[in-house]
Amino acid sequence: MHTIVTRAGGKSVVIGDDQPLTIVGEKINPTGKKKFSKALLSGDFATVRKYAEVQAEAGADILDVNVGVAGIEEEKVLPQAVRVVMDTVNLPLSIDSANPKAIQAALEIYQGKAIVNSVTGEEKSLGALLPIVKKHNAAVIGLTYDEAGPSDDPYKRLEVAKKIMHQAEQMGIAKEDVLIDCLVQPASLEKATAKTTLETIRLVKQELGVNIVLGISNVSFGLPDRKYLNVAFLAMAAAEGMTCAIIDPTVPEIRKTLLAANLLLGHDEFALKWIEYYRAKC
Repeated sequence: MHTIVTRAGGKSVVIGDDQPLTIVGEKINPTGKKKFSKALLSGDFATVRKYAEVQAEAGADILDVNVGVAGIEEEKVLPQAVRVVMDTVNLPLSIDSANPKAIQAALEIYQGKAIVNSVTGEEKSLGALLPIVKKHNAAVIGLTYDEAGPSDDPYKRLEVAKKIMHQAEQMGIAKEDVLIDCLVQPASLEKATAKTTLETIRLVKQELGVNIVLGISNVSFGLPDRKYLNVAFLAMAAAEGMTCAIIDPTVPEIRKTLLAANLLLGHDEFALKWIEYYRAKC
């Protein structure tokens, strides 16, 4: 199953099991970044522009755009940030907010088919966001938790995924336009949390056959030497069927692992991309 997102006059990205892993650049997000948060609150988009440029240069296929800062007027700032990114690079965007009005405002100025990041299995979320997704012919990420919160049981996460898929279908959203996020939580919280995510990927792929997206770097939150945990989990998730990774492509170890995974999963014919990258670094 293929999900296709576009930028008008720019790049089209095909997400699917028979495609190379799709890289969604995560850096345009102020969480944990005090200077970036302060800049957004003051209307300074220089960092947004910089992060767009460096991630595009590092090989990102799609850029996630999030301006979630306490006290920000998100309905105004999110579309402004989206416009800045569109003026800077020709990549499709993942528009990231839990605020339906901000999502609506950003989609109204977006040129092409975007991803909405994200809905949950909560009735309030589905009722508010799915009509906006349908109206703007967007794709959408569905997070596998509901009013009960994230479950430690992969079968319960599967049921939430089924609910999201069903309600999207009832709304007239094509199955291929729904990507399921099987939830990545910090490995420091509970010893089996990463295994739960991997098992959820297997179940969702078997039962629903949809594209799987994960915020990979969540697995290492709060731990030292994060990049090593991130690359290990990235490889594991790719082997289980993840097709789309939200991650920082500017980290060399991440880029190498993505290229290696594509080669070993049969998405790099004759190892040409791997060899090209090696020669560029020599």
